Amino acid sequence: MEIRKAEQTDLTKILEILNYETANSTAVYDDMQRDEEFIQTWFLEKKQLGFPVFVALENGEVLGYGTYGKYRPHDGFRFTVEHSIYISKENRGGGIGKQLMEKLIDSAKNLGFHAMIAGIDAENVKSCKFHEDFGFTEVGRLKEVGFKFDRWLDLVFMQKMLC
Repeated sequence: MEIRKAEQTDLTKILEILNYETANSTAVYDDMQRDEEFIQTWFLEKKQLGFPVFVALENGEVLGYGTYGKYRPHDGFRFTVEHSIYISKENRGGGIGKQLMEKLIDSAKNLGFHAMIAGIDAENVKSCKFHEDFGFTEVGRLKEVGFKFDRWLDLVFMQKMLC
């Protein structure tokens, strides 16, 4: 398996993974499926702002992706990023997320970021444990701030100090 920066040709698979999560999970607190125009704009904005998008590939096929971006839009948060990792449903449990997380953490450290934040649906215990294994600690829990699948969702914030 190879981890590299995403390219234009990877965007269709990234969009497919994102739309699957949107339709089938609370990993994304969105209801609306995204289209090619959305993913093109998203990718361009990531590049313009200097935020990486990494893909995990095997035999040329995108198995998952990870990225980070601004935590909040205010200047005082400029050294903090929030990340996302998504793995295609067929490829979970094989260590792809681990490799993407390592790449994201190394990249953020190299770019001088101080802290990395994860926003995780509170019911996703596996993701919380995954983040704990990388040194993230729970720093907050927001009750019923999300709404999806006709129910209220709690959001857990986890944080890792990068330096």
